[in-house]
Amino acid sequence: MANVLVVDDSALSRRTSRRILEAAGHTVTEAADGLAALERYAVSRPDVVLLDVTMAGMDGLEVLAQLRAMDPAARVVMATADVQTSTRTLSAAGGAVGFVVKPLTTDAVVRAVDAALAAEGAAP
Repeated sequence: MANVLVVDDSALSRRTSRRILEAAGHTVTEAADGLAALERYAVSRPDVVLLDVTMAGMDGLEVLAQLRAMDPAARVVMATADVQTSTRTLSAAGGAVGFVVKPLTTDAVVRAVDAALAAEGAAP
């Protein structure tokens, strides 16, 4: 299975994501903000990043841009309660390979992570 970095400023969302992903057999690392996410990514190079869009300080779209600059092959799934089309468009334009809407459901998260793992050039 995969190593997944969960990035969210909400402890509840991180716990929910961890529970879903570990039940699906994945290993989970957490980061509570954008800077911690970039540091953890640089050190561990996870297979997939599940990244919240709306965070204090550095938002998810900024983190996405920096992750893709660091590693153009980074597989990032964006997670948000914001269901605006513009958010999806900006995420896709920034290189996100998936998108899940909060509140997170087991099916949506597992499907998005599996699709990210199967994305072009993906080899965990």
